[in-house]
Amino acid sequence: MAPALGNNGTPAALMKIARDGYPYVFSAAFLTLAAWLIGWLGLAAVFVILTVGFLAFFRDPERIPPGGEGLILSPADGRVVNVVKVAMGPLMEQAETRVSIFLSPLDVHINRAPVAGNVDDVQYERGKFFAAYRDEASERNEQNALRLVDSQGRQVSVVQIAGVLARRIVCRVKKGDFLERGARFGMIMFGSRTDLYLPRGSRIDVAEGQRVKGGETIIGRFV
Repeated sequence: MAPALGNNGTPAALMKIARDGYPYVFSAAFLTLAAWLIGWLGLAAVFVILTVGFLAFFRDPERIPPGGEGLILSPADGRVVNVVKVAMGPLMEQAETRVSIFLSPLDVHINRAPVAGNVDDVQYERGKFFAAYRDEASERNEQNALRLVDSQGRQVSVVQIAGVLARRIVCRVKKGDFLERGARFGMIMFGSRTDLYLPRGSRIDVAEGQRVKGGETIIGRFV
């Protein structure tokens, strides 16, 4: 039987792992081998489980962004915990709607660009570590915001928010960089939240409780 293929044509068993996970995966694998060689089989079994857990957490599957004018895609995998009206957003005075996505430790934690555009600004803020599904996490938790401006001057803002377990936000882009729609730009470690701020007049295509995929699910549309 032929191996199952991922959406990039590679065997599913060869799922890409985010490079930020290498130290965790290799350390757990080394401890597994060491415990097995010493004869501590019970401990080796624990480290095997830990290794598999890290492999699952840091998985980085390929995504195929849908085509179409004016689409705004999900910047993360997870569950939409709220869709609310706002007066403004981080780095974005013209924001009208915030879509908040909660990422459990079982979700893919790669963040992706919701639109194609230039990174107009990036801003990191220290903060608390409230549970990422709570409303106050959007304003009080450690976070990193970036503003994207597309070719027509339309703006969206994406905010990476650390949760209770998360203690590291990774952002690999800087002001002036260009991102294609659905392109990877960072990740958040071990449970988190990603907020997407949409401009005034945008159409929202998701509802609270809905599960979304980063780089694939259509969150809304420019109108």
